[in-house]
Amino acid sequence: MESEHQNNSLKCSSSQMLPDPTCTNPFCFFCTMNEKNPSLRKAKMAQCFKEMPLRDDQEHVLVLSGLWNIAMDQPDDPEFPSLGIFECMQKLIDRGIKDKEWLLSDQNIYIPYYAAHIIGSYTMNKAEFAEKAVNSGVVLPLMELLRRKITWVEQRVAVRALGHLTSHESTFEAIADCEEEIVELAKELASNCLETIYKEFLGVKDIKRLKYHSDLLTRGLGGIELENRKAEEWASQLQCWSLYLLNCFACKERSLHLICKKQFLKDLCGMWGGLENRTSPGGIGLIRSLCNTKIGRETIANIEEVIVSLCNTSRSSDDWQYMAIDSLILLLKDTDTRHKVIDIAAFFLADLVELGGLNGRTKIGEAITQILLQDYHKIKYGGLSLKSQNAEEALKEIWELKVERRKREELISEQELKERKDLVRILKQEGNKKFWSGYIEKAVIKYTKALDLCPLKMRRERIVLYSNRAQGYLLLRNPEAAISDTTRALSLSSTENPHSKSLWRRSQAFDMKGMAKESLMDCLMFINVRIKSEQTEHVKIPYYAARMINKQMNATWIFAGVKSKNKFQEKVDKTMMMDIKENRGMATVLEESLAEKGRGRSKQNKAKRRREKQHVSKGVEK
Repeated sequence: MESEHQNNSLKCSSSQMLPDPTCTNPFCFFCTMNEKNPSLRKAKMAQCFKEMPLRDDQEHVLVLSGLWNIAMDQPDDPEFPSLGIFECMQKLIDRGIKDKEWLLSDQNIYIPYYAAHIIGSYTMNKAEFAEKAVNSGVVLPLMELLRRKITWVEQRVAVRALGHLTSHESTFEAIADCEEEIVELAKELASNCLETIYKEFLGVKDIKRLKYHSDLLTRGLGGIELENRKAEEWASQLQCWSLYLLNCFACKERSLHLICKKQFLKDLCGMWGGLENRTSPGGIGLIRSLCNTKIGRETIANIEEVIVSLCNTSRSSDDWQYMAIDSLILLLKDTDTRHKVIDIAAFFLADLVELGGLNGRTKIGEAITQILLQDYHKIKYGGLSLKSQNAEEALKEIWELKVERRKREELISEQELKERKDLVRILKQEGNKKFWSGYIEKAVIKYTKALDLCPLKMRRERIVLYSNRAQGYLLLRNPEAAISDTTRALSLSSTENPHSKSLWRRSQAFDMKGMAKESLMDCLMFINVRIKSEQTEHVKIPYYAARMINKQMNATWIFAGVKSKNKFQEKVDKTMMMDIKENRGMATVLEESLAEKGRGRSKQNKAKRRREKQHVSKGVEK
């Protein structure tokens, strides 16, 4: 049964929060919100915030839900921060942590979540609000939530709020007082939150889920599908906000010895945020920040898996492609890490040397070329050798393309240029005929000859030749060569209007290599380009593209790895239990057998002793 007090609050919160004459609460939040006198309204609101943590009213959840909406819609409004909202939220969280009986009564279980969320919203943009929050003592209660004094739901909003507080220069040190602990907790959250949420919520039957978690996820709308979708979104956010918090420390070169752990850096490569959080740079954002530090570069350069992940992202349609390129350039600029990285990176970056603009920056390809070739003369003339033959060949190819070939083409006459253009067209046509006749290898040879002759300034013709050759490599089951050629074709095309066929072909090549995320991104970009080219939103998505998206969405589902791991673990656990039961059964049989034999021996021994006694007695008699 709802109390009269809560009914009054519901009345006041309805009808656009019009005041209700029957409300008897002198500190009713909803009545105060409708107060016409501004100065009186502020005074009453300040008193509301003071009284709220002291009262045991069911109204609290309604009030905090309303404040949550206001904070989300107007995070920069100074009114509530100036009236003591942070002190109020701090006290409510503190009470929820310390007083379990209060927390579990009525609907108070929702209060710490809403209170931490409100703190996070108001401290998101304004440094002065963050200072007020810190001075109000919010850090320690938020830390308690981060330590999981309640559940992962409260951890989600606590790490968000702490991240915002850490991002402001004026409040950074207040968080840094708990630096080592907060970094370790954020790392643990980023690494384990998906498994936690799957085990405790998504992977269990809906009837076993905590009801208040379900209600928070769906805002009371209910429905298992909505719950599941929101759980995925929240899991992604929890991971991304944990990374954001770590990034605040990395940018200030703090706690790098804790962040730069080998296994954690490997794990970072898989923390991409997913489609739910396309605006979050995910793990790669933290890696780039670490690459701006000496310790970060030295650690990352020694982890091959991280370098390969950066290289793969640099040749993809990922929104953060430029971050991967930036990271690799930073590693290649450092003389202490350059030669550890170039053996891997040269092969990948060779496909990007003709890349134009990216993320508002121009001549990215030229920057890559310069950093790769800065000491090529030492390799060319024998003063330096790389461990990787592929890397040396890639550098040689870049030198030929960007230096030697440019010089030669500057000297050719107009007549020779025309003749070469004609020959390129003939070779391309011959390649197409071979391709359609089923002679794929011969078609690839023709396209290669055409590319060798094609003038560099014939960008459109080279795009088609690279893309056609990539299609040949796909049919020859050579996905790496197909990725290389399609990447070169896409580098030559504009980022605003990329070559759609190359996107689709690279998506297929990534799929062949089992690189689901990269395949998905290319496929989505392919569809986006088609929609733009048709200039209508009603373009029919090709069946083959829809199938690819469905396949890769399943493969990149945020909980895919966790689910697989848990299924495997369940199978192992069942096998172990069966083995234990079987071993117990065998042990029981063995024990019974030994016991039976023991009893038999015992009977035999007793009989023998009786005979001996009888024999001794008879002897005495004798």
